[in-house]
Amino acid sequence: MSHHLDTPLAARTGQLFIDDLYVFPGQGGTVLVMDVNSDITGFHAQPGFHPEGRYEFKVHVDGAAEEELTYRISFGAPDGDGRQPLRLDVLTGAAARDDAAPGETLLEGRTGEPCAGNGVRLWAGRAVDPFYIDLSLLAVVNGAVAKGTAPDLASWDPEGAQNSFAGTTVQSIVLEVPHTDALLRPGARTGVWCATKLATDAGGWRQVNRGGHPMMWPIFWPGDTHFTNPANTRHPSQDFAADGAHLAGQVAAVVRASGRAGDPDGYGETVAGQLLPDVLPYVVGAPATYGFAGRNGRPLADNAPEVMLSLVTGTAVPSGLTPAVAAGQRSGSFPYVIPA
Repeated sequence: MSHHLDTPLAARTGQLFIDDLYVFPGQGGTVLVMDVNSDITGFHAQPGFHPEGRYEFKVHVDGAAEEELTYRISFGAPDGDGRQPLRLDVLTGAAARDDAAPGETLLEGRTGEPCAGNGVRLWAGRAVDPFYIDLSLLAVVNGAVAKGTAPDLASWDPEGAQNSFAGTTVQSIVLEVPHTDALLRPGARTGVWCATKLATDAGGWRQVNRGGHPMMWPIFWPGDTHFTNPANTRHPSQDFAADGAHLAGQVAAVVRASGRAGDPDGYGETVAGQLLPDVLPYVVGAPATYGFAGRNGRPLADNAPEVMLSLVTGTAVPSGLTPAVAAGQRSGSFPYVIPA
């Protein structure tokens, strides 16, 4: 039976929309977290993970343009309790870039239950969203980026900031890979991104959405609610050629209007060079931080929105929120998120 899986309409589901990617050292290895399907989107948030989809963590090593390691998670149809069977496969080398490659199965289990084997741990299910931001602040910056104007922060009161994501949930995939892994070994310089893919009627796979740095879509493509922007389907290695000038121009326009940089065009190019390709840098085993001084992975607690909004506008944009506002939305032990 044809499910018309290769039509744009089939992809328009929160189950395939990536909310956040986190990368940080865990209790004994590297933790990769992909959040999808936030219930803040309302009607987009269908229960569970897409049974005809794939959820992949992609890892580049030593600045390579192509990934050398892929962890692929797939799910079956939900049972009467809403639990879904899941499988974790690993692919390395050329296979990591091949949708047709079967990979090596490392784990099988069910959503809502931790599973472990072959040195890795995996948990997937509905979780409390650890993300925090006041969306009214994002709206101010969105307007400035879209119009090429200075952000009007005169009416923004950081002391009155509220976490718009308080009480919201996501479908979370948490994978912990031990430091004994041949590629994710301590000291390895990696770049990490994630992708969701959907089976097609022709028997292949279509990339639907992807994520690397936080806040890229909300800042630069806020209207892409139907996954129509080509950035969704391309590989990160194509990012700078496709969108480098566009991002640089948007940032330059904002800082020029604000008078925040002596060389707005140069600043815009620098920011575009830092954000593209849209791959999150991480030195395995090093402390993770997504901050003003540097970006190495991204822990659950860091105020990444404040960093990104400040970077794009060329000035400090106080969010009014600290990691303490979401302290109850994360854990120091596996699975690091709070099951909902």
